[in-house]
Amino acid sequence: MAKESLKARQAKREKMVAKYAEKRAKYLAEGDYEALQTIPKNASPVRLHNRCKITGRSRGYMRQFGVSRIQFREMASAGLIPGVKKTSW
Repeated sequence: MAKESLKARQAKREKMVAKYAEKRAKYLAEGDYEALQTIPKNASPVRLHNRCKITGRSRGYMRQFGVSRIQFREMASAGLIPGVKKTSW
């Protein structure tokens, strides 16, 4: 389980990216890089990191499902993900 402060920081960045997206796109289209420097660093979408929706884990993230590999395995074993089952051959 990720620390609550890391989850909160990520949520704050997501809000900031959404808030400044329009302004950022406008400055980039105009090529006004000096004005782009006035926007906060955390407003950059590059600074976002994929995190598990359940635990907040940043590593082993499965983009298709939005959870980490550990949560994916537990959920698949419990039958909570439709169309996914454990393989055997």
